[in-house]
Amino acid sequence: MSAGFGERVKETALSLLFPRRCPVCGEIVMPKGQRICPPCVKKLDFVREPRCMKCGRSIDEEESRYCHSCETRERHFEKNLALLFYDDCMRRCMAAVKYHHKKEYLAPLGHLLALKFSEELRRFEADCLLPVPLHRSRRRIRGFNQAEELARELARETGIPLFTDVLLREKKTVAQKSLGADARIRNLAAAFRAEEGLVRERKIRRVILVDDIYTTGSTLEACSQVLRAAGVEKVLCICLCIVAED
Repeated sequence: MSAGFGERVKETALSLLFPRRCPVCGEIVMPKGQRICPPCVKKLDFVREPRCMKCGRSIDEEESRYCHSCETRERHFEKNLALLFYDDCMRRCMAAVKYHHKKEYLAPLGHLLALKFSEELRRFEADCLLPVPLHRSRRRIRGFNQAEELARELARETGIPLFTDVLLREKKTVAQKSLGADARIRNLAAAFRAEEGLVRERKIRRVILVDDIYTTGSTLEACSQVLRAAGVEKVLCICLCIVAED
């Protein structure tokens, strides 16, 4: 029996015992076999072209390469890929994930992320996927890291290795959502650490950094800086959601 067949049997058995619930409406997904209710997919606000060549946010002028924010800020990552706008629908969904233990919502959303960007991720020829880490105290309370769960889906779809021991969170920070851009940068100072020894040992030169929500880009920027300082040459970022405006 192949490993793939075994996984499908296991998934079928689990779906009978624990029917899959839609991350958008919270109801049992119909028809069976789908990951998100087809009508609910239509409620998702996908990021549209043209996009900023750096943060991945939709921009108004097709002639422009960058949004105003990326024109005025230095970025240490190559670019960010974003799937959905962080609208009221996704705010409810991610609040359910983070504060009501709806971890199961992340697999179908990660699958959508992979469907859209898997080819671009493969073309980048990354050595690994790295999820933005949670501080151990926050992870202990939540029970999981939402960025890691999304990265796990991307790894499954693309075959790119997932490492969770290369990028670490050293400092517990104040929740970013209540802070402005400058305060976010100060809040994240010295929050992350890259294991330079592992970067050298595993010959990690190109990485894909995975997060759930892009607001100002300060978290991805802080992570990219420590990774570059540890010897990583290029960082590509990918996130599930992005706010419409910085």
